Amino acid sequence: MSIPPTEPQVEQPAIRVRGLEKSFKQVTVLRGVDVDVARGSIFALLGSNGAGKTTMVKILSTLLKADAGTARVNGFDVATQAADVRESISLTGQFAAVDQVLSGRENLVLVARLRHLKDPGAIADDLLRRFSLTEAGNRRVATYSGGMRRRLDIAMSLIGNPPVIFLDEPTTGLDPEARIEVWQAVRELARGGTTVLLTTQYLDEAEQLADRIAILHEGRIIVNGTLDELKRLLPPAEIEYVEKQPTLEDVFLTLVGAATDKEQR
Repeated sequence: MSIPPTEPQVEQPAIRVRGLEKSFKQVTVLRGVDVDVARGSIFALLGSNGAGKTTMVKILSTLLKADAGTARVNGFDVATQAADVRESISLTGQFAAVDQVLSGRENLVLVARLRHLKDPGAIADDLLRRFSLTEAGNRRVATYSGGMRRRLDIAMSLIGNPPVIFLDEPTTGLDPEARIEVWQAVRELARGGTTVLLTTQYLDEAEQLADRIAILHEGRIIVNGTLDELKRLLPPAEIEYVEKQPTLEDVFLTLVGAATDKEQR
């Protein structure tokens, strides 16, 4: 009796969204969004203000209920298994949620104790090291720069080792040096196997960080692919016989403009 070969199991995505819809009274924010996010990857969701990025993150993190469609995070349905989803994720909003009176280490220890984890001091010290904050660990957070506060905020969100983290416009209001510090922290997350869904308005941020990029425009995903795939959507420009590859900014503005023109016809 021969045993048939086992078929290789396809790893399920960390996040799977199908037909997601959401409206607030007469305003439709999401209009049937479909997205898959691979495990251990950085997925950037690009869009202008009001495109629906934060609404989508709130639905995926169980803070809002969708009107239609389905979404699964780490294998759990956000509507029927909300508690399991919350145990699998961490959410970092647009502003650092840190206590400025406490030191960086005290902030981390406090969160670890609230989560009833063993040896919160060791957890805090490890995260300070990972995010290059050891020397500043005993200083009050009020003395930190914007980039340091944001890195501490992200470090706090990792307590408990959630497999999925949502970063909602994490570099808003930061200066260029602080943004680079946060980018390094995000790359470190992905190298450690954490799945990162990043929303941003900064095209260079997505270009620097993301394995895949989706553009959300007026509640719909109008394109989803790698940076190279998106660049191939536009022909290279020739300037004085020198071929110029399109930037992500060129792709974004062209696609959003085309989508707007199509809807206005």
